[in-house]
Amino acid sequence: MLDVRRLRILQHLAAYGTVAATADALHLTAPAVSQHLAALQKEAGTPVVEKHGRTLRLTAAGELLVAHTEVILAELAAAESGLAAMKGGRRGTVRISAFASAARTLVPPLFERLTGTDPAPAPAPAPDNGTGAARDLSLRLSVQEPDEALDELHKRSTDLALVHSYTVLPRSVPAAWEQTVLMEEPVLLALHPDRAGREGLTAGQPADLSRLAHLPWLTPGPETSCYEMIQRACGAAGFVPDIRASSSDFSVLTALAAADAGAVLVPRMALPDHTAPLSLHPLVRPVSRTVFTVSRAGTGKHPDLRAVLDLLHETATALDDRTAGRPDRPR
Repeated sequence: MLDVRRLRILQHLAAYGTVAATADALHLTAPAVSQHLAALQKEAGTPVVEKHGRTLRLTAAGELLVAHTEVILAELAAAESGLAAMKGGRRGTVRISAFASAARTLVPPLFERLTGTDPAPAPAPAPDNGTGAARDLSLRLSVQEPDEALDELHKRSTDLALVHSYTVLPRSVPAAWEQTVLMEEPVLLALHPDRAGREGLTAGQPADLSRLAHLPWLTPGPETSCYEMIQRACGAAGFVPDIRASSSDFSVLTALAAADAGAVLVPRMALPDHTAPLSLHPLVRPVSRTVFTVSRAGTGKHPDLRAVLDLLHETATALDDRTAGRPDRPR
């Protein structure tokens, strides 16, 4: 019979790539990982890994086992979530990986609600069922680009990935993982008001990118999906943007746009709360960004994660309602 613990080690090897990284993630020694893999091969009756230079890679049998292991681990997670829900749950720690603008706008209200500094009531603490004093739910946040956040989720180094996709740049997520859409927001063109006037644009008027190919452009770094979004949006308008400045901080880009250094395409939520005057414009050919959460299969009903998801949804809805009515942020 196959040992689930050894299958879990094989799944980690597939995610982390090396025995050393797998051992570190599972708090084991590298020899112990190797011994478990050798035992698993005996149980399977066929090699599940093979040497590839100085590393190991999965054989076809190993890949088959990993695929089934993902299903097994999802079912175990669902069982654990169900038991926790029946017991009323126990407040622990939820690890969140989020992209920068979501970490700035959506995550801080979670800390306020959960630490009691916000006047709105936080979820009531769950009973501890005789195992000790009930603990408040706590958060651990890491700020990462969506691809890195999903990789951390795959490695089981985070519990919840807060990510985004664009209409011009869909994002692939394993079908078995659980997704919750929080909001959809427009991508806006930001210009200095004088430059907008020279281009014949009044504030809030839809902009045709094909008529703005001559402008200097300000973009995030090429390592970000937002950079690729801008490349695709401009490409669809028939030109390659002339990039004059690059920063992965949208507050830097909007400050430069306010100084008339160029044009920038920015998702509505990434706009800083306080900036110099900007002329903001939706696009004639709209581009939008969908913000959503991703968790591993079977974990979404765990009371701790469910509480975080509910608060995120409330926060996103309130933010969407608040920004929708602002004249400087058209939809």
